Amino acid sequence: MSRPDRLRGDSRRPAAASLDRPALGEFHCLIAGRRVTTGQLSHVRSPYDDTLVAVTHRAGPREIEQAIQGAAEAFPITRRLPSWQRSQVLESVSAGIASRAEELARVLALEAGKPMKAARLEVARAAFTFKVASEEARRIYGEIVPLDWLPGSERREAHVRRVPLGPVAGITPFNFPLNLVAHKVAPAVAAGDPVIIRPASQTPVSSLLLADLILEAGWPAGALSVVPSSTADAAPLVEDDRITLLSFTGSPAVGWELKRRAGRKRVTLELGGNAAVIVHSDADLAYAAERIAWGGFSYAGQSCISVQRVFVHAPAYERFRELFLGRVRALKAGDPLAEATDVGPLIDRTAAQRVRAWIDEARGEGARVLAGGTLQGSVLAPTVLEDVRPEMRVACQEVFAPLVGLVRYDEVAAAIASANASDFGLQAGVFTHDERIITAAIEGIDAGGVMVNDVSTFRIDHMPYGGLKLSGFGREGVRYAIEEMTEMKLVTYNHRM
Repeated sequence: MSRPDRLRGDSRRPAAASLDRPALGEFHCLIAGRRVTTGQLSHVRSPYDDTLVAVTHRAGPREIEQAIQGAAEAFPITRRLPSWQRSQVLESVSAGIASRAEELARVLALEAGKPMKAARLEVARAAFTFKVASEEARRIYGEIVPLDWLPGSERREAHVRRVPLGPVAGITPFNFPLNLVAHKVAPAVAAGDPVIIRPASQTPVSSLLLADLILEAGWPAGALSVVPSSTADAAPLVEDDRITLLSFTGSPAVGWELKRRAGRKRVTLELGGNAAVIVHSDADLAYAAERIAWGGFSYAGQSCISVQRVFVHAPAYERFRELFLGRVRALKAGDPLAEATDVGPLIDRTAAQRVRAWIDEARGEGARVLAGGTLQGSVLAPTVLEDVRPEMRVACQEVFAPLVGLVRYDEVAAAIASANASDFGLQAGVFTHDERIITAAIEGIDAGGVMVNDVSTFRIDHMPYGGLKLSGFGREGVRYAIEEMTEMKLVTYNHRM
């Protein structure tokens, strides 16, 4: 089906909607570069007002098998593509994303409920991710290792090369439905690997639109599939040995179970978090309040590195709380298509009701609500709790919502210990100008990344990204993902005279 048909508007408008929301149309799954009609229809609905956004065709067992077979057959082609050609494809995709930025941002606002401000940022990040991959495709270097370390090994040396690994399966979540797909696809293309994407059921449209750009850029058709599907039907992406790497982003419970089932293939997991930030009394408190308000409430807190627990030095607590609450109360919650909106809906009513129950539970256990706590539909007002204790679910589990808990501390060592009192360890932040505290935080916090004078939510797409404990296994970030998606091959030379 042509792009104009897939983007055809729908004149139906909900009476309760505040802005016009035409549906995006009907989308077919992509199987080895071919659009396929399956008749298994899935309705994508707005998290904000439940209006129909799009209809997608879901892949079944037959289509999943065709996608895997197509990737296996395409690998002899992609593994031989020269670096300049892979780079050129990626550069073209980056330019294509930029040229359709506003359209893609609107798609994110509709299917994911992402406010337009955040949606535009995600689109820009996706373009950047492909741009970085286009550069890294030319920098997949090896090394020369001298082997003449022992008598009898004279005139011998080794060349270590990185070569394409094989078909990659990427399973992606709803919260960054464009850029997290980019983080699977872009390094796979750079490495020379075919790739199959299984997008989240709530947000498949952006990945299908991205697939258009990738195919238009010249990537071999058989080397790309996008397969919206049920969890059961997607099982071969995890279990089939023709897939050489599984890259999963999602919940810890699902991720670690997939790793158990994955057999011999490589697995990278980017999972959950309940990120901690420490604010010491010597920090720039106004700046810390500004950054934590952004890091805790952007995209309604639906990020695995969203700020959830804030430990504030007792001498600065009252002042920080005042500054922070001023920032939080200035945030505007509501319709993601409204330009002024800062905080949109949670992904569905079930998620919203869960968080509301956790807030009520924490209040019953002694926590105080300083801001928010109210729910309208699936929009939770930005919520701040204090007197939060470690055993409360709003502290010890991943809340994945616009909720931040404040805790006082007297000694830095106690704050670091509290930050570590978690099953997660993705990223953390510390605000201070004291080098001793910075060193203690870097050395003491058990997390994949520590952001000094910034929030846990900070991420630039070319940096290494991943966690410890329940938070994951392996690293993303374009160059680091390329390393996961390539194999080290050793060649030794005996230069006999």
